[in-house]
Amino acid sequence: MSQADDKIKNDVKRIYGKIASSDRAISDIQNSLCCSTDNSSLENSCCGTTGNSNDISKQLGYSQDELNAVPEGSNLGLGCGNPQVIASIHEGETVLDLGSGAGFDAFLALDKVGVTGKVIGVDMTPEMINKANENAKKRNFINVEFKLGEIENLPLENNTVDVIISNCVINLSPDKSKVYGEAFRVLKNGGRLAISDIISKQPMTEEMKQDSGTYCACISGASSVSEIETMLKKSGFVDIKIEPKSDSSEFIKNWSDKFASENYVVSASITALKL
Repeated sequence: MSQADDKIKNDVKRIYGKIASSDRAISDIQNSLCCSTDNSSLENSCCGTTGNSNDISKQLGYSQDELNAVPEGSNLGLGCGNPQVIASIHEGETVLDLGSGAGFDAFLALDKVGVTGKVIGVDMTPEMINKANENAKKRNFINVEFKLGEIENLPLENNTVDVIISNCVINLSPDKSKVYGEAFRVLKNGGRLAISDIISKQPMTEEMKQDSGTYCACISGASSVSEIETMLKKSGFVDIKIEPKSDSSEFIKNWSDKFASENYVVSASITALKL
């Protein structure tokens, strides 16, 4: 890993670790830690919008029933979509959540897989793993497991997962092709990838590329549709579908007070199969 890539990973880990370890109300966390891409205040950059976390999640596509179904403290109001909508999770399946955070999407998947299924969350931030485990204890969940690890080097065996979900995380990786390669490795034959992520609409300016806060805010690390298709195909995936959501500009425009982020990136649903 290059020094630049290592710095990106450490910046991301530090920012999201602070979010997870804060004892303040979620809206206060976002107001103080998110949505500023000023280089002098890197601490204030993340993939989220200021406001009530439930209101934000409704804007991302989650229903009130979904918000009511998870333990308090698991919804941090972060993300760019709802991967549950495209994952078609069934009872008895094993689901992997990449960048599982405080457990929000993992807990929603847990309700779908039932007692015969299993959900695994992987996150590189120890504070997020601790928070997710605390949230799991609130409901005495037993068939969910949160593992500390990097999505570029998943701590799972080959061919063990039916479905991989993720919400606005892969764009934060400095080595996205390795992430997709790892996803393919751990999926069973017939397994599927179903993620919400940010994709680029046009090339970033040099100033945006050099701005660490813009990267941590899920903007300048985004790949184009063609780049994502190439990485997925190279990893072995087929039946690739990438569907941008134009209405996502309504919340993306609040991700940066320095750049018109909605002109450069858009949220998209990304699905693919491993045959």
